[in-house]
Amino acid sequence: MSVKNVTILGHAGKGKTTLAEAMLNVAGVTERMGKVADGNTVSDCDAEEKKRGVSITSSVLQFNYEGTKINVVDTPGLFDFALGSSEGLRAADSAILVVSARSGIAAGAEKAFRNAGKKGISRIIVTSKMDDDRADFYKAFNGLVAKFGTSMCPIVVPIVNGGKVSGYYNMIDDKSYTYNGVHKKETELTHDDEGRFDAIKEVFNEAIAGTDDELMEKYFEGEELTKEDKIKGVTIGVADGTITPVFALSGATGVGVDLLLDFIKDCAPSARDEVAKDSNEEPVSINVDANAPLAAICFKTLADPFIGKLNFFKVISGKLTQGMTVKNARTGEDERVGKLTNTLGIKQSDVKEVTAGDICAIAKLNNFKTGDTMCSADRVVTLNAVDVPDASYSMAIIADKKGEEEKIANAANKLIEEDPSIGFATNNETHQTILSGLGEQQLDVCLSKMKDRYKVSASLIQPKVAYRETISKKVTAQGRHKKQSGGHGQFGDVFIEFEPCDSDELVFDERVVGGSVPKNYFPAVEKGLREAMEKGVLAGYPMVGVKATLFDGSYHPVDSSEMAFKMAASIAYKNGIPNAGPCLLEPYVTLNAVCNDEAMGDVIGDINKRRGRVLGMTPNADGMQEIVAEVPQAEMTTFSTAMRQITQGRGSFTTEFARYERCPENVTEKVIEEAQNEE
Repeated sequence: MSVKNVTILGHAGKGKTTLAEAMLNVAGVTERMGKVADGNTVSDCDAEEKKRGVSITSSVLQFNYEGTKINVVDTPGLFDFALGSSEGLRAADSAILVVSARSGIAAGAEKAFRNAGKKGISRIIVTSKMDDDRADFYKAFNGLVAKFGTSMCPIVVPIVNGGKVSGYYNMIDDKSYTYNGVHKKETELTHDDEGRFDAIKEVFNEAIAGTDDELMEKYFEGEELTKEDKIKGVTIGVADGTITPVFALSGATGVGVDLLLDFIKDCAPSARDEVAKDSNEEPVSINVDANAPLAAICFKTLADPFIGKLNFFKVISGKLTQGMTVKNARTGEDERVGKLTNTLGIKQSDVKEVTAGDICAIAKLNNFKTGDTMCSADRVVTLNAVDVPDASYSMAIIADKKGEEEKIANAANKLIEEDPSIGFATNNETHQTILSGLGEQQLDVCLSKMKDRYKVSASLIQPKVAYRETISKKVTAQGRHKKQSGGHGQFGDVFIEFEPCDSDELVFDERVVGGSVPKNYFPAVEKGLREAMEKGVLAGYPMVGVKATLFDGSYHPVDSSEMAFKMAASIAYKNGIPNAGPCLLEPYVTLNAVCNDEAMGDVIGDINKRRGRVLGMTPNADGMQEIVAEVPQAEMTTFSTAMRQITQGRGSFTTEFARYERCPENVTEKVIEEAQNEE
């Protein structure tokens, strides 16, 4: 049986899950179509999805359609859950991009088109919501050509009669259809604008002819292209990317969805050969061959406390059977394969064997996670992993009940199994536990899942910034520690010169003459200073950039000790540093922000508001602008949200620690006040 793997991508709210529901219904898999608003779709089976009315994870739908097995990965459109799109792109060989025929191209569709192109995945565009009275296919199609270029090729177009859609015309079989529900009937229909229809038909014929020399010759000689010619041309063009098929349909009613399924069956590419790396990091070709050694990629993990752990695999070569022993290329460990299943949302059905080009889920694998390669021991290879989006939004997480920190950590690790775009780590400087992700909604879902699944409640607060303190001028200070309490006393006396220097830690030196401080006490003085510098005098942050020179002092032959000189050094620090022009340093990050041309001015304005400095701007290969800037870390907390709003989700950014710089006076005052309030 032929296998076709497709993923549905696009902007949130444009009808992706509705289209998936219609595909299942038209294929005869379901008796009726569920609705996202009613929380009864096959795809959105997670409790959080039903509660929120949006997709938050990818869903794998596997079904048969007229002798072809179709594996559909329905993905979330919200940018906070972008891992789902990455999972879909890794599993699929074709990407269906859903665009609203009413509102046109949205940012999510733009990103999906670009990402699929980078992966070399065939692209199919669906202009959905044709049942809406305000839908305008021709306007939407012209917008696609303007945005994505002349590879746009109309396959199914609406027949407009009396200003309304009365049927659909399929370019491939050259027939018009009307629909009663999801059932079509061939009919002859006229168009309100025959000239416009003839023009778009010519766009189709030119696109098909351009894929093959034989078809081109036939076209120029004026011969009519047969259905077989059209299927041949479309298949070639879709596979090499010179054709992007465009379909008009309605996901909500299912009208025209059968024509899309026919196209997937007849023209969409099957799994392609891939290039992996062997154990020596050398490239090796992996052919889609059931008789070759096993190579499969884990593109998704589901770790649900109720249905157990499921790892979803796309088999590139070889075959999978229950009970066979496989190797994890990442860990080098062998593992026995348990039950193999096909999935339809939450429903599972057992399968005996999965061959090259197909997809399955495997239950209860211990060591596999998203991005791992499963292979045979006689050919250990590593396939390209899933592209995990970088976390760009971080908050500190605190347990609502004391003593439940370990429960939170365990719950977070379970969530990371499912969604590796989540980060969870302890900041050793601020002593806060940081939960990171792609945005506010993703972290909110994390908290909700922790509560519902793992019975632990937590809250999010703004993370602290790891400031530093330093000095700006040279001072000399004495530290004298003297204590008498019967028997031996304690005595240590030091004179220390403090001055600024370029160092991340204390630079200790001595120029003691005449033995005023014996050498054996020098390490104690240094240790006392290092311990004292862990807490600065302004707001209690670690002190850096200080050189301390021990140049004089005195000792007592009986009462002096290492502890006494350590205490004396600490006293010298407390006496001297407040007079050395102490100042606060804040961390700066290097920001690389990528945005569309139209948003560049607003992004730069936002960076300036955050006290950032723009260092340069350069166009990148995707036709976007890359802005490089340096911004105080304290100002970056809300940048993720602002960037998404300004660019309508088209932009992205990364940050990397750059250096510490002196804080402005107003910032210093605020930080000191906050530190005093915490005390």
